Amino acid sequence: MDFLGQIILPAGRSAIELSLFVLLPVMVVMLAIMRLLEAWGVLDWLVARLAPALRPFGLTGLGVFAALQVALVNFAAPVATLTVMEQRGVSDRHIAAAFAMVLAMAQANVVFPLAVMGLHAGTVTAVSLAGGLTAAAAAYYLFGRKLSAEEHVSDETLHHASAETPKGVLDVINRAGAEAFRIAIGAIPLLVLSLVAVTGLRQAGAVTILTEALRPALDALGIDPILVLPTFTKFLAGGTAMLGIVDQPLRQGTLSPALLNTAAGFLIHPLDMPALAILMSAGRRVAAVWKQAVLGSLVGIALRGTIHLLLG
Repeated sequence: MDFLGQIILPAGRSAIELSLFVLLPVMVVMLAIMRLLEAWGVLDWLVARLAPALRPFGLTGLGVFAALQVALVNFAAPVATLTVMEQRGVSDRHIAAAFAMVLAMAQANVVFPLAVMGLHAGTVTAVSLAGGLTAAAAAYYLFGRKLSAEEHVSDETLHHASAETPKGVLDVINRAGAEAFRIAIGAIPLLVLSLVAVTGLRQAGAVTILTEALRPALDALGIDPILVLPTFTKFLAGGTAMLGIVDQPLRQGTLSPALLNTAAGFLIHPLDMPALAILMSAGRRVAAVWKQAVLGSLVGIALRGTIHLLLG
């Protein structure tokens, strides 16, 4: 029982500290900015001007909005947009492209907290956009070429709250704060369970065994073995759990910001089991194109990872 307590209590403390003192403040600021830009029509203006340029990548206006959501809020924010795309008759092929783009991009709820710890957020976001567009094109033209391209779209605009008066601005900010609080609090249970599971596996020696088994391949590829645990955690439990795992090594100096930036392309994206399940819940047609979306996202992630490796 003492052994279990030694795992659960530190994991719980780390999860709460990360959620309330790192994730919550960042999400409050970013969501407030995002919601105000929505209410003032800035995002709609931006989407309207970007959509024609991004159409060749297989993205519609709603697909562009999904990209802004994952880049400025978190990986789950595009769920509502994917649902709207399905309900408004966007083709399966365009849905697959948008889905692949979301899976390949760097999610804001991981990028901005890590920026406090040395991640180059501007570089990561720019490379993320390139990877997302590549993933969308790969899903649209290659892996999803046999999907239906028939559309019945009647309206691609999203309706937002108004912020034309001081009271309206305050209401938008309050709603953004409440939304950020729900995100931060909602992350705690999964984060605690993930950290407990990963800590238990680590103390049981499973991570060491895995690292040693992979060491020859890692040495041949020039990959630091310290990345095994964050990568294992990321694909098993998601980006937020990975954030909890790298927090302590970054603070203690055992994981350098330089190595984190080099690995960012392969490490920071929503292609993991929890995020994939959440995004597939957007609708029946969204779930039906998950294979094409995943394959397309792998192309985008490969591009992102290569660029970050070249940047050093």
